[in-house]
Amino acid sequence: MSNLPSEPEFEQAYKELYFTLENSTLFKKNPEYRTALKVISIPERVIQFRVIWEDDNGDLQVNRGYRVQFNSALGPYKGGLRLHPSVNLSILKFLGFEQIFKNALTGLMMGGGKGGSDFDPKGKSDNEIRRFCVSFMRELARYIGADTDVPAGDIGVGGREIGYMFGAYRRERNKFTGVLTGKGLHWGGSLIRPEATGFGLVYYVGHMLEYAGVTDGWKGKRVSISGSGNVAQYAALKVIELGGIVVSLSDSKGSLIATGEAGVTPEDIAAIAELKLNRGSLSDYSHKDNVKYIDGVRPWVHVGKVDIALPSATQNEVSKEEAEALVASGCKFIAEGSNMGCTLEAIEVFENDRRERKGDAIWYAPGKAANCGGVAVSGLEMSQNSQRLAWSKEEVDSKLKDIMKCAFFQGLDTAKEYVEAAEGEYPSLVAGSNIAGFVKVARAMKETGDWWDNQLNKEAADAEVTSDSGFAA
Repeated sequence: MSNLPSEPEFEQAYKELYFTLENSTLFKKNPEYRTALKVISIPERVIQFRVIWEDDNGDLQVNRGYRVQFNSALGPYKGGLRLHPSVNLSILKFLGFEQIFKNALTGLMMGGGKGGSDFDPKGKSDNEIRRFCVSFMRELARYIGADTDVPAGDIGVGGREIGYMFGAYRRERNKFTGVLTGKGLHWGGSLIRPEATGFGLVYYVGHMLEYAGVTDGWKGKRVSISGSGNVAQYAALKVIELGGIVVSLSDSKGSLIATGEAGVTPEDIAAIAELKLNRGSLSDYSHKDNVKYIDGVRPWVHVGKVDIALPSATQNEVSKEEAEALVASGCKFIAEGSNMGCTLEAIEVFENDRRERKGDAIWYAPGKAANCGGVAVSGLEMSQNSQRLAWSKEEVDSKLKDIMKCAFFQGLDTAKEYVEAAEGEYPSLVAGSNIAGFVKVARAMKETGDWWDNQLNKEAADAEVTSDSGFAA
């Protein structure tokens, strides 16, 4: 479709899903699902608007705001709001597309969506951020609601921003409802929500370790983590709690690499959390004796031998070359705490290694499964809001553990059903998770009339799928 602009991030997310479906037996057993893929790949609605706000000098500023309401077959649109200068429609479509299947894997009734703005919160005062958030929500409030679309936080949107947006929505709509998740604990938020993505990531990998026969779990494992936001911080803390050794953290400017046997400590993480809350850089933490800072790099080729890698920063943070370096360093497990953390070429490296070296290979888990704990607890927050209840930390954590176990086994069992594997191979978690999430959404769409199986669809099943996003599958 030459009339449509290139959307590289969305195209990548689509191709990853398409290739895993195509290389399984799903389309052979159910050829009508090719038509479902064509329907699912187009958002139900894309909302774009301008956001006008006043800076501290009294000057008017303008940014672009977006909400991609991608799919509501399983429930209200659900997905975060990202504030970052890199935000554009391609990135939000990729995130919303991934969110559809991630939410499906939680087992909760949530559709998929994503939104945000190219506003950069770095260097802004608290009042400037508040004025932006109020202006942003005044426009977005027309299109969201507790039973329609429930945004959450993402990069650049933490508890402070959610508070400003929730207050603006309440005043604008005169309603106190669970329209946002990630709220403060005193006004509708859920315990464990800040920790959920990182904790859930570690719980998920725990099932990988157990299935692979690693009897001592995380104990003594060298774990390389990228990122230094909520996901990375809480994943690191949980790894340390379970006996692992965290050997790296990173941000957009560089990486902290552990220099001693003890690795990164909880005290380091607490100090880094405070640094990041004040929009600081990891370069400001380089004076510590147990870590060194390397400017302008990601950690993967600088950490030496590692057992487990957890990319937890942003998309495409593991390249083909870095994937090869991880395999060469003896890494046995990699799971994405970030969305689409690995490039397609990196995933191919991991999957080829899985097929070639079987039980001695690296085993890769995609973000839509491994990091679904965050949105899962957002779903639990929605449930608590609907019932006007507040569950204890132990209750929420128990439910999170169950959801991550379910997400792991859905991907595992679906891979065994639809993906041919040689004796001794680990099942493909990327293929299994993609198929499991896709089938759940496609079935719901079929049963509610979003697509249907007729002769036209059967004929189309034999044709090459071409997305209306402007690229061939």
